[in-house]
Amino acid sequence: MSLLPPSLRASIADDAGFTSGFLQSFLLILACELGDRTFFVAAILAMKAPRITVWAGALSALAAMTVLSAVIGKAFPLLLDRRHTSIAAAALFLYFGLQLLRDWWRMRKQAHTENEELAEVEEELAAPEKKPKGSRFPAFSPPFVKALTMTALAEWGDRSQIATIALAASKDLYGVILGGVAGHAICTGLAVVGGRLLASRISERAVALMGGVLFVIFAMVTAGGYVE
Repeated sequence: MSLLPPSLRASIADDAGFTSGFLQSFLLILACELGDRTFFVAAILAMKAPRITVWAGALSALAAMTVLSAVIGKAFPLLLDRRHTSIAAAALFLYFGLQLLRDWWRMRKQAHTENEELAEVEEELAAPEKKPKGSRFPAFSPPFVKALTMTALAEWGDRSQIATIALAASKDLYGVILGGVAGHAICTGLAVVGGRLLASRISERAVALMGGVLFVIFAMVTAGGYVE
C-alpha cells in the first residue's frame, strides 16, 4: 500500500470508508426497524390505503430523518476530538446492545403474546375516520401525508435515530445516509406488503437477540477502529 501514489491510497481509503459506513448503517436499520413502531405504522396504514402511497410517505419521512441524524452526527467531530466521538459512539452501541440482550433474556420464559409495539400502534390508529377522496397527486393525498407525519413522529428520538447519529460521528457520511435509506426502504417495503402477517411470524426474542449482537459488534468495531 505504501508503494501506491498518495491519490490512489486516498481513493481506496475513501471507498473502504464508504463501504464500511453503508454496510453498518444498512444492518443497523434492519436490526432496529423490523418490528419497530414505524414498521407497524406502515403495515397498518397500508391495509386502508394504496401500498405505494404509504411506502412513499413513510420512506420520505425516514429518509429525511436519516439525513438529519447523519448530519448531526457528523457535526460532533468538528466540536470534539474524533477519538472522543468514536468512544462515545461505541458506548452508545454497547448500551443499546446490552439493552436488547437484556430484553432477549427476560423474554426467554414468556409465552408467545401479541407484540406490544403492534398493539400500541393499532390502538392509536383505531379512531374512525372518513374515507378521503382520491387525489391526482399522491404526494398531496391524505394517506401520503398521514404516513409521512406519523412515521416522522414515531421515528423522532427512536433507537435507530440515535444510533444513526452515533454511527455518522465515526463513519463516512454518505455511506451512512445511503445505507440507512436502503435499509428503511426494505423494511418499509416489507411492512406495506405483508407487515401484519410478518409481525405474527417474527419472534420478538429473535429480533432482540439479533439486534443486541449486532450492536455489540458495532461497539467493538467502532472502539477498536478495525473498519475505517
